[in-house]
Amino acid sequence: MANFYESLKDGKKIEKRVCNMIKRKYPEAYMIEGYCKDYDIFVPEKDFGVEVKKDVKSQETGNYVIEIEFDGKPSALTTTKAEYWVIYDGECYIWIKPSRLKALISIYGEGRLARFIGEGDSKYKKAYLMPKEIISSNATKVYKRSKHEGV
Repeated sequence: MANFYESLKDGKKIEKRVCNMIKRKYPEAYMIEGYCKDYDIFVPEKDFGVEVKKDVKSQETGNYVIEIEFDGKPSALTTTKAEYWVIYDGECYIWIKPSRLKALISIYGEGRLARFIGEGDSKYKKAYLMPKEIISSNATKVYKRSKHEGV
């Protein structure tokens, strides 16, 4: 089981990859330093943020974890100000608008809300366990990981 700092370091690698993807079209994009609950990457050319989520365990479970609460407080999807979420599952980068995620949860989320302590966390979170195929088929873009991309 990864600890918080290992998870954070690994997450930053994924954020950097996503930022580099964005920079191909918007070279001024940059990662937010330190903690920012609104988003991880800012794109000045478009004046919006991008939140990056890593969910490699979804390869085993078939579900993406869409967090809405952490330690009894609204978090993640509930508080994001990002224009897009990018969910990386170890194979693909799924680009989706948070408003679309919320709509999918309202349609398909019944019975899918779970409370658990996530890997690298020490407190409970509430999250919807949403089938990957529902999220992927409603995504704005889906990019396969490049063979040349680092692990």
